[in-house]
Amino acid sequence: MKHQDPSEFVAYFSRIRQRTDAVVRRIPPERVEWSLQAGRFTLGDIVRHLASIERFMYAENACGRPSRYPGHGRELADGYDAVLDYFARLHGEAMEIFSGLTVADFNGACRTPAGVEIRVWKWLRAMIEHEIHHRAQIYVYLGILGVTTPPLFGLTSEQVRAVSVDESAPNLMMGDLRNR
Repeated sequence: MKHQDPSEFVAYFSRIRQRTDAVVRRIPPERVEWSLQAGRFTLGDIVRHLASIERFMYAENACGRPSRYPGHGRELADGYDAVLDYFARLHGEAMEIFSGLTVADFNGACRTPAGVEIRVWKWLRAMIEHEIHHRAQIYVYLGILGVTTPPLFGLTSEQVRAVSVDESAPNLMMGDLRNR
């Protein structure tokens, strides 16, 4: 991804979000407010958090405005359908903002809620890392619940191993592999 190109960022983040959306949609509706333990984020809290922070912190800061993060509580979206709608709606709003950034905006500076000045493209790269962190939480929660989750890049680790070449196999040379 070119750092100076907001359209590259939008395309890349769209692919990241597709993978997050795939796992979010595996949350059983009756488990949307389930948590590993009291005082921890529920599955719904994680999804609401991702939506709220993308739109009201990262997008606002990228435009030079202060954070308006409202939190992640049920008052924002209560119930499975409402949580999914909130997630989609706020992502759409944020993507509209990101798509409107110019090259100068993207390479300009913004201020984080902690008061740190940072290039907008670096701030939005941090948003992607943040999303991936919380996507991993959803995968773990769903694993604990016994919910089958989608493979991240199309194959499970077991499938990758099954189609991988055994490097220790005798008499296999690179030319032999190319000719198969």
